[in-house]
Amino acid sequence: MSNPLSYETPIHQCRDVLLMQKVRNLRELANLAGVSASTASRALANSPLLSDATRDRIKRLANEHAFHPNATARNLRNRRTSRVAVAIPRDMEDDPFFSTMLGMLGDGLAARDLDVLLVRFGRNQSAWLEAFAASGRVDGMILLGQSDNFDAIERLASRYHALVVWGANLAGQIHCSVGTDNYLGGALAARHLLDVGCRRIAFLGDPTAIEIFQRLAGAQETIAKCGLGEPMHVIPFPLGAPSAHHDIVSYLNNSASRPDGIFAASDLLAMNALKALSDCSTAVPDAVKVVGFDGLGLTEITVPTLTTVCQDLSAGAELLIDQLEQRIAGKPTPCIILPPRLRVRSSTWCRTEKHDTTRCISAPPEEQSIEQEPKRSSK
Repeated sequence: MSNPLSYETPIHQCRDVLLMQKVRNLRELANLAGVSASTASRALANSPLLSDATRDRIKRLANEHAFHPNATARNLRNRRTSRVAVAIPRDMEDDPFFSTMLGMLGDGLAARDLDVLLVRFGRNQSAWLEAFAASGRVDGMILLGQSDNFDAIERLASRYHALVVWGANLAGQIHCSVGTDNYLGGALAARHLLDVGCRRIAFLGDPTAIEIFQRLAGAQETIAKCGLGEPMHVIPFPLGAPSAHHDIVSYLNNSASRPDGIFAASDLLAMNALKALSDCSTAVPDAVKVVGFDGLGLTEITVPTLTTVCQDLSAGAELLIDQLEQRIAGKPTPCIILPPRLRVRSSTWCRTEKHDTTRCISAPPEEQSIEQEPKRSSK
């Protein structure tokens, strides 16, 4: 680092010049602080081996001289990339659930000085997933959704420890998952539709995906136990299908017995259902009541506003990152199941309607919640 100072330079100018000079590397910072390069490195890494005073003095000097450690060099020393892959299923890019989760994960990872590498995966790509995990391009992977790739994820988890998945938890599974109690969420949706008088309930969603199957199972068993209404009619629409709106319109126009309640496996499908019902001149909630699943912010501005089973996506994103950091460090982590809650809005609430049910709500609650702690299963 060149020195523009001379013996004739006034003292107050010496300080100003030093503060203006930019430190270009760790050795220059160490020389400025009067310590070794290893001590300067430890200070910037918040090492507990140094005193608070020494650590704070070196970090203050680094800040004053606009010095930032070379991340590539640091990663090479630590044998880390400081990068995490976030993988989403193909054809799901337009689903606001995934963009919401990506935003939350991006914020959380950035707060921990971790970069994000976005990748997509589809069916029959287990070999690609395993090759990517072994490539060393990332320190760990977060998969958003199991979809119909459960077996492929299990094979990957048997060889790759630094993996966490947003999705369902099945007894005996290998991979670590964080997700919502889908069965309970389905039961909440069905119970509510029954409570507001629905007796012909249709389910929109493809149950070949494990999470969707669990939501359907919770709804079906609730209806069967209550002994109210007809068996649930299942219309297997994929969550990210671009033709969902057209397909729902076709179903409504051709159905011999139009449903009086719809439970959609996602908020996106539910919003498509609202649009389709409007196009078919069917009033919501007077003629048909609609419940979604996810709890996205967009459900507050639909017309009518959408009743939905809320997933705690913010807590879920933080837990995915927490679990991944533990697994990157080689530690075991449990699966975590978060409780859902039902938020009742205008798509199911009709003030003037009288219901002949065994259990009705008498006022439009802001939300119905299940008070329950997250479940953790040992691995």
